[in-house]
Amino acid sequence: MRALVLLLAVAGTCLVEAAASSNAAPLDPPGVLLTHRRQKRDWIWNQMHIDEEKNTSLPHYVGKIKSSVNSKNAKYVLKGESVGKVFQVSEDTGDVYAFERLDREKISEYHLTALVVDKDTRKNLESPSSFTIKVHDVNDNWPVFTHRLFNASVPEMSAVGTSVIRVTAVDADDPTVADHASVMYQLLKGEEYFAIDNSGLIFTTTKNLDRETQAKYEIVVEARDAQGLRGESGTATVLVNLQDINDNFPTFTQTKYIFAVPEDIRVGSSLGSLFVEDSDEPQNRMTKYSIVQGEYRDTFTIETDPNHNEGIIKPMKPLDYEYIKQYVFTIEATDPTINLHYLSSVSIQKTARVIINVTDVDEPPNFHQPFYHFQLRENQKKPLIGSVLATDPDAARRSIGYSIRKTSDKGQFFRITKQGNIYNEKELDREIYPWYNLTVEAKELDSSGYPTGKESIVQVYIEIMDENDNPPEFAQPYEPKVCENAAQGKLVVQISAIDKDVTPRDVKFRFSLGTEDSNFTLTDNHDNTANITVKYGQFDRERAKVHHLPVLISDNGRPSLTGTSTLVVTICKCNEHGEFTYCEEMAAQAGVSIQALVAIFLCILTITVITLLVFLRRRLRRQARAHGKGVPEIHEQLVTYDEEGGGEMDTTSYDVSVLHSARRGAPPPRPALYAQVQKPRPAPAVHAGPGEMAAMIEAKKDEADRDGGGPPYDTLHIYGYEGAESVAESLSSLGSGASDADVDYDFLSDWGPRFRMLAELYRAEPAEELPY
Repeated sequence: MRALVLLLAVAGTCLVEAAASSNAAPLDPPGVLLTHRRQKRDWIWNQMHIDEEKNTSLPHYVGKIKSSVNSKNAKYVLKGESVGKVFQVSEDTGDVYAFERLDREKISEYHLTALVVDKDTRKNLESPSSFTIKVHDVNDNWPVFTHRLFNASVPEMSAVGTSVIRVTAVDADDPTVADHASVMYQLLKGEEYFAIDNSGLIFTTTKNLDRETQAKYEIVVEARDAQGLRGESGTATVLVNLQDINDNFPTFTQTKYIFAVPEDIRVGSSLGSLFVEDSDEPQNRMTKYSIVQGEYRDTFTIETDPNHNEGIIKPMKPLDYEYIKQYVFTIEATDPTINLHYLSSVSIQKTARVIINVTDVDEPPNFHQPFYHFQLRENQKKPLIGSVLATDPDAARRSIGYSIRKTSDKGQFFRITKQGNIYNEKELDREIYPWYNLTVEAKELDSSGYPTGKESIVQVYIEIMDENDNPPEFAQPYEPKVCENAAQGKLVVQISAIDKDVTPRDVKFRFSLGTEDSNFTLTDNHDNTANITVKYGQFDRERAKVHHLPVLISDNGRPSLTGTSTLVVTICKCNEHGEFTYCEEMAAQAGVSIQALVAIFLCILTITVITLLVFLRRRLRRQARAHGKGVPEIHEQLVTYDEEGGGEMDTTSYDVSVLHSARRGAPPPRPALYAQVQKPRPAPAVHAGPGEMAAMIEAKKDEADRDGGGPPYDTLHIYGYEGAESVAESLSSLGSGASDADVDYDFLSDWGPRFRMLAELYRAEPAEELPY
């Protein structure tokens, strides 16, 4: 027995050494291995622990601390955060008590420090020692889910066993104690479609989850521990949304679609829409429309609108009411992306009938060709270049009028007939314009020949074919120079030729000199080049410093043309090395083109016309100054009469006293403007002499011409009565010149029969008697 007591004492001493620490070496944190140092330990106590949530009355005994210090004046003291509120120690015995019920889920361990101090001096009689009071767990908590509500999703028509979501419930009890923290799950709602395992994983138990039938499912999950503790917070709700897959065919909303479109609808534009129903969500609607029956697959196409899943019918070629008035065909709606493995149903309404009625519109004329290409040889007027043809596509078949837009034929080179025949008005030169692009308009005409406003255009390309009408010429301007002491055979220059006409590949130019009387010779190299060399030897600069050498160049065209180009060779002084030391400056030859000559002629003509106008204006001003009146003053002398003579054969129908009054003495006063003279009564028995009127006018004119100090007294007579035998109608004197020498009245003869008598009056001499 003693041996047993001794063994227990030794074991207690070992426990005190493991738990106690001195002031110099505090207790190491839990989990850190202690370094075994041999120290003297005087604390003696058992391992302390206490159960949580004890049902006995407070305080609860925890354990005893004891030291080997034998002193009557010693007392036990505890230090720590929970001392005083939770734990207290008996000063004399060292018994430790808990004054609160402990909860391990809140605090599982309490760390305290034990001291033995002198009651009087408060000094430590032994080094302080730290120890731990552990709270033992009891199964007093039920599982709690991390969320009260879970959201999950799974594709519709998923296979059995497809995972949906994993839910987790947590038990706050000590997991190291068997079955205290283990959780068990079960479904309280939704078990006909889903199941859950012990890990909290929810999975499907059927493969017929159809979103179109039911899109959402609610599952209630219960969690409990192994010993069956559970409470209100031990349940959670899981909302499962079925994800849509493409498992439904589109169906037409109608069995027949009828459209009415005008025949001039633009190719590629929409003429109508087809509508289908698809139970799948928009992202899984991939409807494809096609024409399955009918012969108009090349006439129409059906495109799918990705935003609304509609079928857009578009024409692929122009529609013609006069050709086809109605199109009827069958269409089909399918979904090529559908997953047949998950196909839930087979649609019946996959086809529909489409009827398109074409309406008539007044269309512009149609040319029979998209463009026209004609050829015309240059330098000739062809009777007919080509013809264009346009017809009215409507049932009315109106006539067509043709014209050439002036903007495409600014030179007015071509014309077109009513039948669409194109002719050239002028001879054309290919070297100026090799192509002419005409825009021909075809206008629809009504029954009266007026345009209806409907017109079409077409491009007509006229290619001007080449004729050999240009002689060859130098390829470039040559300025050859040669030393005056050049030796015989010295090369002066090598020349080549070009032709403005279309040059064929086998073109051959022949070269020759236009004169043999020169100190040069020409050698044809037969490769479209020629060499000009010195013929005899030295040149005499005193005699000629520049030589003009005509070169004849011929081509091998049909017909062959020959041109003459002049080669100007300058004779220069040279040193002993053959280098030019001095050359005469040759005046540049000025070549004037036809266009330049025309421009010069137009300028000269314009200057001549302006000079003539200035001269005539000055002459008129001199005449006005000679009369002493300006133009406004002359206009004031015009007097209006209501009376008019009876014509050339009637000299007694009016009073000539106004004219006679000017012959008596002083000149008569000027009549007032627009003076009115009353028409005299006719006297058929009295007739004046046939020459009296003419003589009176002539005398009046002579008197005005001799009066150089005043303006001429002219009058304008407007007669209100005309003789029955007059052919010239009204006869009025508008003005007279200063003298016969200054004014030429021959122009009156060109004014017609009305002024024939007046022309004869002013052309005859005063002394002559003018016949009527």
